[in-house]
Parts: sequence; C-alpha cells; structure tokens
Amino acid sequence: MVHKIRKQSGLTMSQRNVALITGSTDGLGRAVARKLALAGTAVLIHGRSRERGERLVSEIRADGGTATFYEADFASLAAVRALAQAVQRDHTQLHLLINNAGIGTGDRSAKRDTSADGYELRFAVNYLAGVLLTWSLLPLLVRSAPARIINVASVGQYPLDFDNLMLTRAYSGMRAYAQSKLAQIMFTFDLARELQGTGVTVNCLHPATYMDTTMVRAAGVTPVSAVEQGAEAVMQLAVAADFQAQTGLYFNGKQRDRAHAQAYDPEARRRLAALSLQLAGLGP
Repeated sequence: MVHKIRKQSGLTMSQRNVALITGSTDGLGRAVARKLALAGTAVLIHGRSRERGERLVSEIRADGGTATFYEADFASLAAVRALAQAVQRDHTQLHLLINNAGIGTGDRSAKRDTSADGYELRFAVNYLAGVLLTWSLLPLLVRSAPARIINVASVGQYPLDFDNLMLTRAYSGMRAYAQSKLAQIMFTFDLARELQGTGVTVNCLHPATYMDTTMVRAAGVTPVSAVEQGAEAVMQLAVAADFQAQTGLYFNGKQRDRAHAQAYDPEARRRLAALSLQLAGLGP
C-alpha cells in the first residue's frame, strides 16, 4: 500500500506524519505504534512475525487508523537494506523513525551467537541494523523535514572495547546488550551533529526500567514498570512540540540525563562510526 502524505500548513505533526517503528509487533514498539496511529499518524509496522504484524495492522485499521506491515529480520543486513528499499519505494515522505527493534540480555545461560553476516548478534540487531536503516532512509527523512529520529537505548550501558567489540572473549548477554545500547547513544550524538541545520533531530532514551515485555520476562527478570510508562516517554520525544528543535540528547524516561562517559569521548565515537560504516557496507 502506498501512502502519499502532503505537508499542509495548519496541520499538527501527528496529523501529517508517516512513522516507521522497528520492532513494533510486540511490547514497547507495539504500544507506541498504536498511540501514533490513534493520533492520526500513518504507521509502518516492522517485525519478524507476519502473523503478529498483520494482526496489529488489522487492529489499527479497525480503530480507523492507517498502518502497513513490513517483515524483516534484523539479524541480516540484507533484510535491513530490503526494508529501507521497500519504504522508499512505497512512501514519498517519512517524518519519524523510531529504532526500537532489539534483543535483550537473554537468561544467564545465554551463549554468544552471531548474525547472518557473522557479527555478534546483539551488536548486529540492536545497533548495526539501526545504523544501516537510518543512513539508508536519511534522504527521505531530510526531504520530509521537520522529521525526528528516536533511538530506544537503555540505562544499561557498558563501555566498548574496540579490541573485543564482537565479544569473542569474556562474553555475557548482559555485556553484549549493554554495549550495543551505549553504541546507539554514541551514534545518536554523532548523527545529531551531522544533521544540524537539516530539520531532522536525533535523540535517544531509556524508556523505563524492566517493562512488562517479552524481552524482560525472557531474561528471567520480574517487570517493575508498565509498557505504558515507556510508551509515554517515547511519545514525548516523538510528537511533543517542545522537542521539535532539541537534538543530540539522552533521556532517562521523560527527563534529560547523562549517559556513560564513553558516549562523550570524541575519539571513541570516531572509531565506532568508522567501524560501523565499514561493517554495514556503507563505507570503505
């Protein structure tokens, strides 16, 4: 289905938005997709399960909203490229990209696994796939400005060891997850600077602690926060007028916060950016 959304003066952002929310067939992404759809946004649902995706699309349409499902497994960079191509093919504008798809820490017995491209799985899915998707969709986002990019990170952050980035040594699911989330934050800061003056803002957040999601329960953790709490934090960055011009920031819930110190290290960010572009096939 092709959605052609025209910019019209006098309309609010939500009334004219097209939004892509990755990992939106379950948990936080699903809740955010429903909220955006109810606010009048044409939502592009992404996930690995066609059954769950089509069910959510049917629910949104039954409520009078507009939604389309795109299937892609972020453990494959080829699938990410195909998703970006499909979105560019089907849509003339994109006003909001929420990089939410991810894999949790797993339980204590979780073993190191790799993506289809041979990269440590959590680094590949939680971070590298979002980098590739974002860079691929940037021309569309810039043409659609004002536009926003939101990276769903975590308060759980672990410093990157560039000599062991794929965690072939000292692997743990927690470390893998936490370093991928810090990498997302570092990417946010760099991209925000890169996009200054384009009308596209880039922010990241820890939505809420241990929300009641499949990811949290799979880790053997008792949830302490409702999905609704995290969804409200994401929605603040997604649609609130106060955040239309703010960029390059990290939030803990609805409050601005400071990330791990490595996120503010220009040399670490430079090394990560160069390596990420190479791994994602975007650079030399």
